[in-house]
Amino acid sequence: MADRVQVGGLSIAAELDALVRNEIAPGTGVDADGFWAALEVIVADLGPENRELLAARDHIQEQIDQWHLDRAGQAIEAAEYHAFLAEIGYLEEEPPDFEITTVNVDPEIATMAGPQLVVPVDNARYALNAANARWVSLYNALYGTDVIPEEEGAEKTAGYNSRRGALVVARTNVFLDAAAGLADGKYDDIVAIRLAGGDTRELRFTLQDGGETGLADPSRFAGYIEADGRLQSVLLVNNRLHIDIQIDPDHPIGEAHPAGIRDVVVEAAITTIQDCEDSVAAVDAEDKVRVYGNWCGIMKGTLETQVEKDGKTIARRLNPDRSYITPDSGTLALPGRSLLLVRNVGIHMYTDAVTAGGEEIPEGFLDAMVTSLAAMHDLKGNGHHTNSRTGSVYIVKPKQHGVREVEATVELFGRVEAALGLPLNTLKIGIMDEERRTTVNLKKAVRMASGRVVFINTGFLDRSGDEIRTSMYAGPFLPKEQMKQENWIFAYEDRNVDVGIKCGLPGKAQIGKGMWPKPDELKEMMESKGDHLRAGANCAWVPSPIAASLHAMHYHLIDVKKIQQELASRKQAKIRDMLIAPLEKTVSFDNASIQSELNNNIQSILGYVVRWINDGIGCSKIQDFNDVGLMEDRATLRISSQHIANWLLHGVCTENQVLETFKKMATIVDAQNSDDPGYKPMSQDLENDIAFKASCELVFQGVTQPNGYTEPLLHHYRLKKKRQELHSAKH
Repeated sequence: MADRVQVGGLSIAAELDALVRNEIAPGTGVDADGFWAALEVIVADLGPENRELLAARDHIQEQIDQWHLDRAGQAIEAAEYHAFLAEIGYLEEEPPDFEITTVNVDPEIATMAGPQLVVPVDNARYALNAANARWVSLYNALYGTDVIPEEEGAEKTAGYNSRRGALVVARTNVFLDAAAGLADGKYDDIVAIRLAGGDTRELRFTLQDGGETGLADPSRFAGYIEADGRLQSVLLVNNRLHIDIQIDPDHPIGEAHPAGIRDVVVEAAITTIQDCEDSVAAVDAEDKVRVYGNWCGIMKGTLETQVEKDGKTIARRLNPDRSYITPDSGTLALPGRSLLLVRNVGIHMYTDAVTAGGEEIPEGFLDAMVTSLAAMHDLKGNGHHTNSRTGSVYIVKPKQHGVREVEATVELFGRVEAALGLPLNTLKIGIMDEERRTTVNLKKAVRMASGRVVFINTGFLDRSGDEIRTSMYAGPFLPKEQMKQENWIFAYEDRNVDVGIKCGLPGKAQIGKGMWPKPDELKEMMESKGDHLRAGANCAWVPSPIAASLHAMHYHLIDVKKIQQELASRKQAKIRDMLIAPLEKTVSFDNASIQSELNNNIQSILGYVVRWINDGIGCSKIQDFNDVGLMEDRATLRISSQHIANWLLHGVCTENQVLETFKKMATIVDAQNSDDPGYKPMSQDLENDIAFKASCELVFQGVTQPNGYTEPLLHHYRLKKKRQELHSAKH
C-alpha cells in the first residue's frame, strides 16, 4: 500500500492529503485538518445509512427475482405486478403537485437551451477542450464532417478545397437565413455588411443587385467588434444563443467571400459535465488525485496542457470571456467557457484512498467534499475565470435508486455545506433518471430535492441495463435495437419530460436527453437529434465540441420553451407502460440473429475493456463490429454484459458459444487496434490476458453483480493490471 497519513480517525493516502493540503484548501478558508475531521464525522454519521441503502437494493432485487421465478413460464399480469411492486416498497405513492424552489441558478441551466458535453475530467486536454466548447467554428465543423458530402469535387483534401468551402458557406447561409434572416434577400446575396445609425447602431447588408436591407427582426442584432474603423465581428442572438459572424477580407477564407466573412462561430456547448464517474477509470488514490487535481485546476483557471498542432506545441488553457459593443454603444460581456457541472460517483462505490477504522469509505462522500472544496475557489473569485455567476456548485449524482437515495444525497450535500461553511442549497443536484426505481418514482424523487434540483435526464444505456437486471428472471430480452422500439422506452422518455414540466423545471432547471454515440456520423445526428428538442428537452448530450456546434443549430431552429409550454397540457405517460419489460414474447430467436447479437455485444465489451484495464481509459471511441466508431463508457458495458447474461440465463445461447465468440472477437479487436503501437494484443495469450478475463467475467458473473454494475470487476482487474505493471517496472 502507498504511503498514508493519519488525521484523526482517518487514514489518508499521502498524495491525496498533499493535494488537499497544498493545492485545494489554500485560499478557500477551510483548514485541511478541519476538512478531514469533518469528513470523518460525515462518514461516521452517514456511512451506516449508505450501507443500509445498498442492502435495501439487494433485498428488493431478491424479492423481484423470486416473484419472477415463482411465475416462470407464465405471462406477467400487469395489475398483479404493479400491486406487488407497491407492496415491497419499490413503487411509491405519487405526491401531490408541486413546483421546485431552486434559486441562484445560472441562465445556462435555468433559461437557455443548448447542447451539453460530458467529458472525463481526468484527461486535462479533453476537459479543457470541452470547457472551451462554448464557442466553436461552424465553418470548421461543417468542413470537417460528413454533414457536407464528399462528392462532385467537394472531398476533404490535404489542403483547403475551395469547392468544399463554398458548400460550407452555402450551408451556413441557409442556417443564418432561418436563425436571423434578412428583411429582403438571403445571406447568399450579401456582398457587404456595415453599421448605420448614430447613437443606436443597426446592421445594413448590401445585396448583389446593389440594394440594401437589414435584419427581418432588428432585435437579433446583439453587438459588434470594430477596430480601426473596420467591422470585425457581428453578434446575432436567437433563442438566447449567439452567432458571431467574423469579417476579415484579408483572410484566405474571407478573401473568397463577397462580404469578407471568414468564419461563423456559434455558441455551442453552453453546459459541460466534468465527469468523475462513468467516463473515467479511477481505481485508487493515484487516479483520484488526477481527477481532483484537474477539477481544482479548472476551478482556479490554472489547468494547462500541451497540445501538438500543425507541427507546433501550443499551450491549451481556459478561454477568456468575450466582449462586444452593443447597438446602443454599451458593452456586452459573454462567457468564453461552458458552464461546468461535475458528476460524482454513485453510492455503491467505495474507495481506499481514505479509510476509517480500516474500512473503505463511500467514494461519493469523498467526491462531494473534495469537488465542493475545489469549487470554492470559483465561489470566492479566486480563479482567473468565473464559472457560476450565481454562486452555485452543480453536482450531477448518478446511479440513484429511488426516493430514499435522493433524500440521502440531499442530506449529504447539506452536511458538506455545513462542513465547508457554505450557504444552504449552494450545492445543486442533477438527478440522473437512469435507474428503473427512480424512473417510476421520479416525481417524488424530484420533490425530495426540490430546493436543489437543476437537472433530470434520460439515458437509454444505463436505464436499459437496469431494466434487464431488474427483470432478469422474467424471461429473455429482445435484441438491443429492438428494445428501443418497445413502448417502455417511449413511456420512459415521455414521462421524464412530463414530470419535469409538471414540477416546474422550465425556467429553473434542465430536462435532458442522452448521448449521440457516433462521433463520425454527424450527418445522421443532424437528421435525428432535433427530435430531442421536439420531445421537450432543453439540453442533450453530444460527443464532441464539433458535434456541439452542429447540434446548436437545432436550438436556433426549434423553440424549446414553446414546445415545453405545449407539452404541459398533454396527457402524462403512464407508469404501467414503463413496467412492461421488453421481453421476447415468442422465444423465436434464430441462430443467425443470436450470433449477430453476440458478435456486436462481445466486440463492444472487449474493445472498451481492453483500454479500461490496460490503459486506464474510461471513455473511448470504439470500432464496432461493422467498424463504425462509437463513443462508449461504462453504461455501454453494462447493457452489453447484462444482455448476454440474460440470454445465458434463459438458454438463448450457451456458455461455450459465448466463450468461443469472445475468442473470435478478441482477434478482431486486436486487428482494429493494430495501428496503435502501445496496444497489447489479447489473442496472443487468452489464458492469462487480464483484460480478456475481465471481459468474460462481466458476462459470466453478470447475474450476480449488484444491479448489473461493472465497476467491481473492472476495478479488481485494473488494480491487478497496475500491480503487474509495477512489478515489471521494478524487475
